[in-house]
Amino acid sequence: MEYRKLGQSDLELSIITFGAWAAGGWMWGSTDRREAIKAMQAGISEGVTSIDTAPIYGQGTSEELVGEAIKDIPRDKVQILTKFASRWDTEKGVFIKKSVDNEGKEFDFRRYAGRDGIIYECEQSLKRLGTDYIDLYQIHWDDPSTPIEESYETVAQLIKEGKVRYAGVCNYNVEQMKRAQSVCDLVSNQVPFSMVNRGIEEELLPFCIKENKSILAYSPMERGLLTGKMKAGQVFPEGDHRAENPFFTDESITRTNAFLEKIRPIAEKHQATLGQVVLRWTVQHPGITIALAGARNAEQSIANAKAGSFQLSDEDYDFITKEVEQLR
Repeated sequence: MEYRKLGQSDLELSIITFGAWAAGGWMWGSTDRREAIKAMQAGISEGVTSIDTAPIYGQGTSEELVGEAIKDIPRDKVQILTKFASRWDTEKGVFIKKSVDNEGKEFDFRRYAGRDGIIYECEQSLKRLGTDYIDLYQIHWDDPSTPIEESYETVAQLIKEGKVRYAGVCNYNVEQMKRAQSVCDLVSNQVPFSMVNRGIEEELLPFCIKENKSILAYSPMERGLLTGKMKAGQVFPEGDHRAENPFFTDESITRTNAFLEKIRPIAEKHQATLGQVVLRWTVQHPGITIALAGARNAEQSIANAKAGSFQLSDEDYDFITKEVEQLR
């Protein structure tokens, strides 16, 4: 496994970081708690030292499972990344939509990043995770009802108190990052990036490279689309958000699979899966520091981790990139 530091910090993460959204079950058609824990521990056994979670993932479930998975590991050997501002348990902030939890109960999904909300969320996260500090604390999505400066002044205070080591953001544009940076040093931005979703290359990626802010790429395999295992006519279980995602139409799946067949020889050369080559290409892309990869079981987790054990040659990387350009 390869490890990289975030920004100018001394926080070092495995380039393949375990993404624990699916582990929480919410919007993924429920979860198997035991399998989720095994998946995280299997990744750790393969050199994955960092786990990204959030309170909203299963309304606390994901964080609880992360805490269970790492409870017997020395705390300084694992990095916990979690988030704030996505709420299901308050009437404050901005209403986003009605949603349904893992038990089928409806709740109001809201965004709230006020000072009191962040302090409360941090305490709850620490309890669920079974730890006394969070390595990287990130706003999940912008809350238009709260000034960014208020939110990140609060995170800066949590850093002073020792409850948080470093501050990051998620899904922020350049202007939002500048505002947060004005009151609290940021080390990273976690944003969607994949072979079929490269919007950050226009403005955000160049800015982060220039300012030495790390990019944590989430959904690098586009929620399974880039594994090569999806087929036209794919049926998703009830509650799975992919059922209405335009990336998962029959046309998109067919086109993506045709692309994956073109790069299959590279995977075979490295004795790797298509998914591993996709992850490896992602972390070799200029400006991308970390790729977050989710897994529902130990087998998937081990496969993801192995993407950190080989390198694509310049020739292989350039060939894949040229083919990726045809996906636009």
